[in-house]
Amino acid sequence: MSQNAPSSDGAPQGSVNLASLSVPQLRALQTRLTSELEHLTTSHTKLRAAQAKFRDCVRSINDGVTGNEKKGTDGRNEILVPLTSSLYVKGRLTDREKVLVDVGTGFYVEKTAPKAVAFYDEKVKGLEANLQELEKIVQTKSSQLRIVEETLRQKMLAEGASQAPAG
Repeated sequence: MSQNAPSSDGAPQGSVNLASLSVPQLRALQTRLTSELEHLTTSHTKLRAAQAKFRDCVRSINDGVTGNEKKGTDGRNEILVPLTSSLYVKGRLTDREKVLVDVGTGFYVEKTAPKAVAFYDEKVKGLEANLQELEKIVQTKSSQLRIVEETLRQKMLAEGASQAPAG
């Protein structure tokens, strides 16, 4: 759908008249758009998962650190520490005032619970903006793919009709 040659039919520069493409060219374009759409969909899923992790971090801080205190046998605060999304182990808080925040690439920063929640909330908002933009791109690519598929179908029908014997 993009070509660097200027268009003389009034279409925006970089656009291609799909009717002028051959069936193999349309198939190649269909394959490329399908591949791009799969990549974008995978990226969307990964961003949603990252957003869910940040929300889980906020929930863990709110429930475990600033939430109800449960004293252990030695007087320290007990919490469940998430190791994975479905595996938790018992832990004890030695300091309810500060938490370690994963800021990326293996670096952790000590923050107060409210600042940690604010940090993760900002991450969630930033990902939401990225997700909305990505959804627009996915919709555009899906629309382009439908148009290419319809053009390909029409071309194949037309070629089939022209090759049929006129008997």
